[in-house]
Amino acid sequence: MIKVLKRLSIVATLTMILVLLGGALVTKTDSGMGCGANWPVCEGEISSELFIELSHRLVSGTAGIVVLLLSFLAWRHVGHIREVKFLSFISVFFLVLQGLIGAAAVLWPQSDFVLAMHFGISLISFAAVLLLTLLIFEIDKKFDANSLVIDKGLRRHFYGLAAYILGVVYTGALVRHANSSMACGSWPFCDNTNPFSIPHNFGQWIQMGHRLAAAFAFIWTIYLLFRITKSYRNHRVMYRGWLIASSLIFLQVATGAMIIFTYVNLFVALLHALIISLFFGILSYFLLLCSRSAKFEKVNKAS
Repeated sequence: MIKVLKRLSIVATLTMILVLLGGALVTKTDSGMGCGANWPVCEGEISSELFIELSHRLVSGTAGIVVLLLSFLAWRHVGHIREVKFLSFISVFFLVLQGLIGAAAVLWPQSDFVLAMHFGISLISFAAVLLLTLLIFEIDKKFDANSLVIDKGLRRHFYGLAAYILGVVYTGALVRHANSSMACGSWPFCDNTNPFSIPHNFGQWIQMGHRLAAAFAFIWTIYLLFRITKSYRNHRVMYRGWLIASSLIFLQVATGAMIIFTYVNLFVALLHALIISLFFGILSYFLLLCSRSAKFEKVNKAS
C-alpha cells in the first residue's frame, strides 16, 4: 500500500501544480468568463478562452478526485503519523473552498480584492498535498528530518515568513486581477528616470506595493540562509532545503523583473506563479519541521 500511496501522492502533487498554473493562465488570458456565467456547465462560443476555462475546470475536478482519494487512503493507512489527518483535512477543505470561490467568481461579479484570494487558497491546498507526499516518503527513513531540533527564534522566523509570503502572494494576485502588471513600465522603480517619484494612480500603487513586499521577502529569506548556514550546515534537510528555497526566491524576483522586460510574456508569468508555489511548498515543509521541533522541546521540558 505504501507504494500505491507514493505513486498517488506524486500524481496528486503534480495535478495540484497544474491547478495552480491553470488558474494563473485563466487570469492572465482573461478567460474567467470563457464558459459564460455558468458553473459547473460550460456554455459559450467556441474560443481559446472557452478552451482554457473548460480545461482548468476539468483539471480542478480531476485534482479534487485524486486529492480526496489520497486523503482517504493516507488517513486510513498512515493516519498514525501525527500530521497526516490534519493535512488530509486541510488539503481537501481548501481545494473545495478554492472551487467554490472560482464558481462564485463566475456566477456573481466579484471585486479584484476578493478574486485575488483565489490563488492563495489554492496554494495552501497544494502545500498540504505536498506535505502529505513528503510524509509518505519519510516512511522509508530516507530523510533525517525527524532528528532535527530548530531553535525557538528560528521557528518564529519561519512562522512569520510563511504568513508574510501569503500576503506577498495576495498582492501579486491583486496585480494580475487589477490589470496592473504594466502599470509601471520599468524595474526596479516605477520610473527609473525618477526613482523617488510617487506612484500616480491606483495601479502603480499596487504594483510598487507588491515589489516592495517581494523585496523584503527576498531579504528575509537570504538572512535565514546565513543563519542556517552558520548553525545547521551539517544537517542535510535543513541546509540543502533552504538553499533550494533561497534559489527559488532569487528566481522569483528575476522572473518578476522579466515580466516587465518582456511586456507580460505568458510563459514568464506562468513560471513566476510556479516558482512561488514551489517556494511556499518548501517553506511549508519547514513549518512542519518547526512543529515537530516544538513538540520535541516540550516533551524534553516535561521530562
